[in-house]
Amino acid sequence: MKAADIMTSDVISVKRETPIKEIAQIFINNKIGGVPVVDDDGKVVGIISETDLVKKEKNVHIPSYIAILQGIVFLESFKKFEEDIKKIAAYKAEDIMTPNVITVREDDDMELVANIMLEKGINRVPVTDEQKRLKGMICRYDIIKAVF
Repeated sequence: MKAADIMTSDVISVKRETPIKEIAQIFINNKIGGVPVVDDDGKVVGIISETDLVKKEKNVHIPSYIAILQGIVFLESFKKFEEDIKKIAAYKAEDIMTPNVITVREDDDMELVANIMLEKGINRVPVTDEQKRLKGMICRYDIIKAVF
């Protein structure tokens, strides 16, 4: 079986400027756990999962630091702290989306898609054409349904 045989073709997607509140409503109304983010040409530029929305509500861990000579030296990653703050302050899709999305093509074998999802620990993968335009979406449920 190919990706095109098991993918959902009628995919709900959002734009970079879609407000997070609207994305949450899309998840609730459609009982889905993720949406691809596309540009004006329909190219996949990111993906948002329910985990991204939950992370928005998490408590921020302030990195440990020491003060030396009127300066601050962080003992932990300040980058992670910055990323957490950005997600909490997020207002639009582009603020919270995961960029550099792993995608598959319509003619990829189902086994390849399943292996990618397992190896990368992802629950859904957009199906794109050669120009990275969104054609469909495959989630783990689609693979289970196809196998059984």
